[in-house]
Amino acid sequence: MALIDQEWHALMQVVDRLTPHLMTTPDSGGWTPKDNLAHLAAWMRVMKDAYLDKMPEYQAMGIEAERFKQLDTDGINSVLFERNRNRSTAEVLSGLKSTYGDVVQALQGVAYADLMKPLREGGAERLIDEVLWNTSDHFREHRLTIERVLENDASRD
Repeated sequence: MALIDQEWHALMQVVDRLTPHLMTTPDSGGWTPKDNLAHLAAWMRVMKDAYLDKMPEYQAMGIEAERFKQLDTDGINSVLFERNRNRSTAEVLSGLKSTYGDVVQALQGVAYADLMKPLREGGAERLIDEVLWNTSDHFREHRLTIERVLENDASRD
């Protein structure tokens, strides 16, 4: 929980530095910081619903089962991107913060021994791996991406 909290606060410090213009400035991949934040919220919600609350993954993602079977991670990310791209910055930030609160609350109710269990029967990946990937690791990855927007803006001055 300490690592998740640390990366969350680092992410929020970077978000606090973004102007409204920078929040909607695309990076070289075409994603804005707002898009990155909506992406983080979506994957946190999926992790909570699918892996903590045991909802089928396709349902947690809000994607029809047959379509979900045909998508890889990039395809899922495209669906999530399109779903969130027209949301306002305020809406995305509110959703991100609310989802983070829900995830932290849910994780506080999970026993350590349960976090160490395999995510899927017979699999090597543990629940903790999925939790960290969709929280602290993911926060760090996208924080670094968002920081590049700030760096590019600073180099234009």
